[in-house]
Amino acid sequence: MSIRLSFHGAAGDVTGSAYLIETSQARILIDFGMFQGGRKMEEMNVLPPALNPAKLNAVLVTHAHLDHTGRLPLLVKAGFRGPAFATEPTIELTGLILRDSAFIQEQDIKRTNRKRQRAGESFLEPIYNAQDVEKFLGVMRAVDYGKFVDVAPGIQARYVEAGHILGSASIQLKVQDGGRTRTMVFSGDIGQSAVPILNDPIGFESAELVVMESTYGDRDHKSLKDTEAEFEEIVKAVYRQGGKMLVPVFAVGRTQLILYLLTEMFCDGTVKEFPIYVDSPMAIEATKIYRNHLELFDEEFHQLRRCRPILEATKSFIPTPTAKDSMKLNSEKGPCLIMAGSGMCTGGRILHHLKENLWRPEAHVIIVGFQSYGSLGRMIVDRKETVKIFGEQIAVRANVHTLGGFSAHAGQSGLMKWFEPLAKCKPRVFLTHGEDRGRDPLAALIEKTYGLKSEKPLLGDVFECRTGAVSKPERCS
Repeated sequence: MSIRLSFHGAAGDVTGSAYLIETSQARILIDFGMFQGGRKMEEMNVLPPALNPAKLNAVLVTHAHLDHTGRLPLLVKAGFRGPAFATEPTIELTGLILRDSAFIQEQDIKRTNRKRQRAGESFLEPIYNAQDVEKFLGVMRAVDYGKFVDVAPGIQARYVEAGHILGSASIQLKVQDGGRTRTMVFSGDIGQSAVPILNDPIGFESAELVVMESTYGDRDHKSLKDTEAEFEEIVKAVYRQGGKMLVPVFAVGRTQLILYLLTEMFCDGTVKEFPIYVDSPMAIEATKIYRNHLELFDEEFHQLRRCRPILEATKSFIPTPTAKDSMKLNSEKGPCLIMAGSGMCTGGRILHHLKENLWRPEAHVIIVGFQSYGSLGRMIVDRKETVKIFGEQIAVRANVHTLGGFSAHAGQSGLMKWFEPLAKCKPRVFLTHGEDRGRDPLAALIEKTYGLKSEKPLLGDVFECRTGAVSKPERCS
């Protein structure tokens, strides 16, 4: 008997993570994320026929980001009844993110259907709704870090810290295959080492097959120390000018990191305190979840917390949960900093702030996360002369600062460091969750360093994993 491994997302791209494992005894799915990065990508957010959710034994979730969880409610719509395993913080954050996703879909569909009604066209439906989300959350089961658990007949899983966001994990599987046990590893998204708040990622020492992310497989980030220094200089300069800073943020992870760094600056006297607006209902709620799991934070965080509260609303950190609160920020004078979703500027309140400020030469936009191809954020980073926001062409005249060192993903050196203990096992390597510009250089470096050729699967590829070999891929129908 062979093990079948098929790829239903993040194969040549950085979104839509979804990997199906099939044995003679069980079928499990690792993540089922949403494709992001423009209308063409969003049209791919469907249920692949090959998955057959009603026959899945289990789903394993590495972490809560939408590109790893965004299609999960589709499974329950198609007959999946669980269980779905994740760490406790991942379950809480997944609930927050999926509820928000369902709400946004329902609002978008209402607007679209009003136009279709006037045109005499039939109505559309969201890919899932709030009820579907709650059904999926109802089958989620919490697992602890570091312990093997039975997840399906003949399959055990062990979750370890990935250092990416709160609750994130890499997963090691023990899979029964024809009387022997085979070991498989799925990296999930690997974080950087020595990043504030979270503990460092943990690797593995044994695997016969490794599915590994390659988002930044082509380069290293600027060091975090240098990035923090650059961020401080920007904040100090704009503060002296009395300016306004716009920071597109991912509600989970990046918001909390920026709050931490600003707290450091205030405590050290680097800059006098000024208003920091957290203009994202989801970021506000995510910060509460972070605050409820301080046991997972590193010692550096706890040392700083002795100076002053972190991740809590104070006179400096001001949540703006309602649309009315957000609109008031249009007239807010500087110095101030506004953090708003979404991180790639593909939706959310940041769009309104960009429409109001992107054309102003005195405004500052600070990009602190990865911007996928086709996203508005990528266009701003690429210094397009104009961009379209809400159907209107907006000139890009603001000061744009790109701080790649804040990435929640490891750079090339970090990926190689994570992989190093596994290399001695000579595993078969599958590079995913990366554009070709990321995974091609990483594949070349792995071959040069360890003599191992890496597979670079495409969407729909199916690999037969037999003893000692992995066959050439087929395409899923």
